[in-house]
Amino acid sequence: MGAAIRTARKQLALTRPQSAMAAGVDVRFIVELEAGKPTVRLAQVLRVIQALGGEIRIHGLPEAGV
Repeated sequence: MGAAIRTARKQLALTRPQSAMAAGVDVRFIVELEAGKPTVRLAQVLRVIQALGGEIRIHGLPEAGV
């Protein structure tokens, strides 16, 4: 996931500080996320993904009401 986020950030020509500001997280969080740190907060990861214009999709789980 970190590599995908780094690639997206670079394709958008954003610096780590710019990405951090857009997502409302610290630059250190962006660095750790891109490095693949295994203990990052999911809520912050989702904010970064959203700030970069991405989304998360989950496949294979039952739908609600099933």
